[in-house]
Amino acid sequence: MSFAKKMFDAMLPTTHNKDGFPAYARSAEEQYVQTLLTNTLGNTFYADQNELLKDALELHHEMAQRNPQFMAKALVFARNEGFMRLQPLFGLAILSSYRPDLFAKVFDQVVRIPSDLSDFLTILRGLGRGQGGRAVKRQVARFLSGVSEYWALKYNGRGRGFSLGDAIATAHPKPADLKQQALFRYLRGQETSLTMLPQVEALEQLKRARSEAEQLACIERGKLPYETVTGAIKPSKAVWEALLRQMPTFALLRHLNALDRAGVFEKKANLAFAVERLTNAEALRKAKILPFRFAKAFREVERPELRDALRAAVEQTFANLPEIGENTAIFLDISGSMQGEYLQIGSVFALALYKKTQGNSLFWLFDTEVTDAKPSRHDSILTQADRIRTRGGTDTGAPVRKLFYENKRVDQIIIITDEQQNSGSPFYAELAKYRAKVNPHVKAFIVDIAPYRYAMAPPADRNTFYIYGWSDTVLSYIAQAVQGYSDMTGKIDAMELGGGEK
Repeated sequence: MSFAKKMFDAMLPTTHNKDGFPAYARSAEEQYVQTLLTNTLGNTFYADQNELLKDALELHHEMAQRNPQFMAKALVFARNEGFMRLQPLFGLAILSSYRPDLFAKVFDQVVRIPSDLSDFLTILRGLGRGQGGRAVKRQVARFLSGVSEYWALKYNGRGRGFSLGDAIATAHPKPADLKQQALFRYLRGQETSLTMLPQVEALEQLKRARSEAEQLACIERGKLPYETVTGAIKPSKAVWEALLRQMPTFALLRHLNALDRAGVFEKKANLAFAVERLTNAEALRKAKILPFRFAKAFREVERPELRDALRAAVEQTFANLPEIGENTAIFLDISGSMQGEYLQIGSVFALALYKKTQGNSLFWLFDTEVTDAKPSRHDSILTQADRIRTRGGTDTGAPVRKLFYENKRVDQIIIITDEQQNSGSPFYAELAKYRAKVNPHVKAFIVDIAPYRYAMAPPADRNTFYIYGWSDTVLSYIAQAVQGYSDMTGKIDAMELGGGEK
């Protein structure tokens, strides 16, 4: 068979999507990265929770058998760069049964906080693995040795399958000193002196407090986290005001409505404090908040000062996005299957990219038809994203076809979509025409924010890049690929594995 024939065959569709349209199967590694970075195990437009869980389980097992080294790296990447939790924890549980050595190397890079540990142990039990064996218990015991009073208060229980007390009973960690011994006994529900545990003591006193003044004194003395306080008492306006001052940025974002309803922001000083926190660049960087969270909060809050703060926060989130080149076409899928979080994150991504090109790019919306989004370089990302709505079916080829007919020459095409073609001409067929007649060197970037295991382009095409996920990291990968670096899967494969036994 000639080289040309092999290349032609490699570009032909190899499967069909859920609506029966031609599609491509990407490598197992790429499908795995997609699952880790997009699959939250929630229902989607084309698949329910059980189907997504079955697909994920198959991929985790497949990767553990064929490429466990890549799997371990991908788990670390998804947890720390993609800001995902459940899928990396799911994969870690499965990796532990195939490669305990790799599991030990990456455990503390995937299980970062006590709620991760709780979910990890719950997943193990759900897989029929019980307590996971000695290799798992050893890592769990190492993790528990670092549990602080603050963590114990913030994360113990909270309705999860395993509390910290349950984890201690499972792994039997040896306390390093008398204080940790007392903490472990408290978490197990055993009688112990609280004199060495001032935060725990403050919590127990909060539960017995008879007045608002006593409650406030306990919160201040113990620097009690908001989750602990709201789980122990029903907060008054004064209590919410006290909690405001010590909330992490992400917690503040999530509770803006509750704080506003409680009347906290009627005081100018409280409102000013919240605005400063939400627009603090360093606090935003540390919080690692998914961009769609800002869009969600923006739709929920009504106070103008808070909406302005959220606008500013998103602009800062993408301020350091690397250059992607100005001669770019950005296409956003607004079909019905993008409703909800998909559209929120897609709109924010698209507008951030548009602004990075200084407005010297195309930004089109498409379903089965294509419309100019008429974006502004001056209006905020959130204001513009809030106006975009879903409609109709999906023709992923429509925007490229319009580009071809209008003979618009661009260097990059970026399409943000859930990839589910259900009418019209497929994306890749139109891209091939565009390359043949307009620009043979155009690079295409497909930003996929859904977990479906079907692709719009074949893996043999070296000028078409797949980028997966919901975090602002995906936009940085577009910029890196534009400048000649490898794709997301290649970057993960090149990672060095660290960690392990200490």
